Amino acid sequence: MEFPDPRTAEPDGLLAVGGDLEPERLLLAYSLGIFPWFNEDEFPMWFSPHRRFVLFPEKIKISRSMQQVMRSQKFSVTADKDFSAVVKNCAEAKRRGQGGTWITNGMMEAYEKLHVMGHAHSVEVWEEGELAGGLYGIKMGKVFCGESMFSKKSNASKLALIHLATKLNYKLIDCQVFTAHLQSMGANHITREEYERFLPHKARK
Repeated sequence: MEFPDPRTAEPDGLLAVGGDLEPERLLLAYSLGIFPWFNEDEFPMWFSPHRRFVLFPEKIKISRSMQQVMRSQKFSVTADKDFSAVVKNCAEAKRRGQGGTWITNGMMEAYEKLHVMGHAHSVEVWEEGELAGGLYGIKMGKVFCGESMFSKKSNASKLALIHLATKLNYKLIDCQVFTAHLQSMGANHITREEYERFLPHKARK
């Protein structure tokens, strides 16, 4: 089970195509700074961007309006209480500019296995006992490799990210690719080499 050297990735970060989604392959990928992405009826595509979009927890920006939301105690937040529901809602969430979802049934099954093994984790945001938002990803040492988030209620996904950054003791949150939403909350680009220094199993030299 091998991946090409991440430094050989295409300009858009594409490194390899194909393979399975077994836990061993997924964990190897994340340990090397590689993550999967694909659409239904396609082979898995493995990416390792030359510039990684990340959030250092201590640099998270919490707006005044979000501080008010937090003080209102409108929402409650949990971790790993309903991983499957978070992944399902992420898969079903409508996203601007996307006609479908990359979270296929195969991906859902794969991450469920990783959750049972203790590698995949979720944050849930609740309002009056109903799931209002959340996120999930992979723990790789002190790095949280964020995979997806969703929000059924305004500010719910932001609250999930704030909880992840301020309560769960990570040194780095990997956001993978740029979004203006995450940039507004403090995320920024670092080089692949900088990113690899945070991984527990340093990518091949």
